Amino acid sequence: MSEVRQKRVESLIREHVAALIHSQTIKDPRVLPLAVVTQVAASNDLKHAKVFISCYDAALRAHCVEALNHAAGFVQREIAGGLRLRFVPRLTFVEDSSIEQGFRIAQKLREISKE
Repeated sequence: MSEVRQKRVESLIREHVAALIHSQTIKDPRVLPLAVVTQVAASNDLKHAKVFISCYDAALRAHCVEALNHAAGFVQREIAGGLRLRFVPRLTFVEDSSIEQGFRIAQKLREISKE
């Protein structure tokens, strides 16, 4: 499988999932419109994909990821209409705390520079 094609499909999945979240097409109230799709990692054969979700609060992020995993079939069906693939990847949503960790590191660096 071409790495370029894999990256293109990951990017398209990220765009479609983000659009579904922000347009509130997923009717579960636990899925917040402020949730951010930070990354998509697809397998080499494009049959599985992990979608990393971040949110401003860790507790809300856990509920959002749980709701998205519950609605994964619906999301896959919505993506299937927008992508022209033989197989639509089976989506697994995962919490991503990298943004939160980045803020903590930046804050610690600011504290160190003040001293």
